[in-house]
Amino acid sequence: MQELFNEIMTRDEIIDFKARLKKAGELLITERIAMTKSAIDSAQEAANSEGKSSAGDKYETGRAMGHLEKDMYARQQAENLKELDLLQKVNINIVHTTAQAGAFVKCSDHSFFIAAGLGKQIVDDLPVFFLSPYAPLAKLLLHKKAGDRFLFNKRETEILEVF
Repeated sequence: MQELFNEIMTRDEIIDFKARLKKAGELLITERIAMTKSAIDSAQEAANSEGKSSAGDKYETGRAMGHLEKDMYARQQAENLKELDLLQKVNINIVHTTAQAGAFVKCSDHSFFIAAGLGKQIVDDLPVFFLSPYAPLAKLLLHKKAGDRFLFNKRETEILEVF
């Protein structure tokens, strides 16, 4: 994939690359949703199966902990579903000239895909930071174009290309 950036990509190659990024993000979030669903079910089952013991407080504490755990996973699930919805709404069929939702931003040291907050992922052997459009770094990049500079990790970074 690195060789793609050493030559000019056609519009179709750009769209195809961004489609692979989006698909990788959707797959990751879908996996997270499945894992969280399983954790919610396990927490509910643990809370339901907490046996009544002679120490009644232990029983109530165990049930309460199970419900707290279930609630924590339910919040994570809601975030995962929200992130998936946000990613699915990203239009990758536009070749952007400035950084915005749906744009891929190639810099001297890092690459960013502004679509969903999934952190650093490897797609086509290329490390890419997936950023939520609402993340502070995405807001810093907003409307910047190739040749612009910004401060990232206390280093001045140049944007090489945006699409």
